[in-house]
Amino acid sequence: MPTPLLRLGLFGIGLDAYWPQFPGLKERLEGYLGRVAQKLVRTGVEVVNLGLIDNPGRAHLAGREFRREDVDLIFLHVTTYALSSTVLPVVRRANVPVIVLNLTPEPAINYAAFNALGDRTRMTAEWLAHCTACPVPEIANVFKRAGLRFHQVTGVLDNDPPCWGEVDAWVEAARVAAAMSTNRLGVMGHYYGGMLDIQADMTLQSVTFGTHIEHLEVDELSARRREVTARAIKARVREFHQVFEIQPDCPAGDVSEAARTSVALDRLVKDYQLGSLAYFYKGTGVAENEATIASMILGTSLLTARGVPVAGEYEVKNVQAMKIMDLFGVGGSFTEYYAVDFKADVVLMGHDGPGHIAIAQGRTKVRPLRIYHGKVGHGVSVEMAVKHGPVTLLSVIEASGGKLALLCAEAESVPGPILEIGNTNSRYRFACGAREFVNRWNAHGPAHHCAVGVGHLTDKIVKLGLLLGLETIRVC
Repeated sequence: MPTPLLRLGLFGIGLDAYWPQFPGLKERLEGYLGRVAQKLVRTGVEVVNLGLIDNPGRAHLAGREFRREDVDLIFLHVTTYALSSTVLPVVRRANVPVIVLNLTPEPAINYAAFNALGDRTRMTAEWLAHCTACPVPEIANVFKRAGLRFHQVTGVLDNDPPCWGEVDAWVEAARVAAAMSTNRLGVMGHYYGGMLDIQADMTLQSVTFGTHIEHLEVDELSARRREVTARAIKARVREFHQVFEIQPDCPAGDVSEAARTSVALDRLVKDYQLGSLAYFYKGTGVAENEATIASMILGTSLLTARGVPVAGEYEVKNVQAMKIMDLFGVGGSFTEYYAVDFKADVVLMGHDGPGHIAIAQGRTKVRPLRIYHGKVGHGVSVEMAVKHGPVTLLSVIEASGGKLALLCAEAESVPGPILEIGNTNSRYRFACGAREFVNRWNAHGPAHHCAVGVGHLTDKIVKLGLLLGLETIRVC
């Protein structure tokens, strides 16, 4: 499913009374706004730049224009002093979050050159080109009183990496929020019986993220397996050998069954335009369905690596977290606690079932399993560790008050022995220590699954939460 185009609104502000008083000031400020517009341009982003808004009448028209253009996020570049009555109609009508860019054109005014101008009119014009901070309290006051969501970036127009890194993070968070709003999540089967923690309010998921949830039948996937040709199976087996490190003791029949299901899954995902999938099914009493479910793991791992994350055990909340991580470009592998190694001060985490093989440390092994613990059937499974280095854990949790929240932690994936049981499995070291991490994480009542991605990206997750109106909790 293609990622939708992100539409960013941009406008600058000024006061029309200044233009006849200070010739050239408006053009200078428009030049600054043009530089901001250039910095916002990137692949998959369209910038709707409405120019300088300098009076309430133009502000009302700009709000309507942003609304017609269906912008996802607005950047307000404060170029000089402007009346809050010039700003409020734009943002109120557009009704999307706004980032206030308080960007001065230089790190500091050249005081000697300024005071040597000798003409107080010219001096005032120069000052007005630098007084970006002046109207921000007024704007913030009105936004607060109006109940409008706004956030600030303060810095310098050019050569300010922390400032523009923050802007980039806002754009990335907006891109993820927009993609989540059009995502089609397939749910197939039913919850793993007795796992009360993973049961989700699916309406709340749709309301919060905009996700469309498509209910699917395992029987349909089984029927599609019957249609897969021997030629397609052989081609997928060849692909498996290219992508995975298939161990010599894997029965050829199990690998072929996994290939058959993988091809059928791809067709199902394409036909329903799915961007993610959560599934679980016993299949007891229907041999064909049992064979379908027992042969899912390789195909779902391929899908996960291709940007269609798949969670087992019908874990809707966690596949949402996996999708968020994948949209940020950092993976998002299905995981849970395996054990705590107090000697090494690490937590072992992994899961049976799909793994995000694109973020694996080395090639992912495929091993045969005579039983799937706690589940029916037998077949082949993936064994991988997440790349060594910085990682972030994310969980979508149902918080008190009937709202969702984002729970995250930063850690390091470290080398060392893992459990070679045909599951994903990694060793994670937390700055607060294994014992404290476990206590802090559990205190917020998440489900027992979470998503793990490579890199530290809590700052982006926090911004995503702000855009979606969700609390973001960082435990480590």
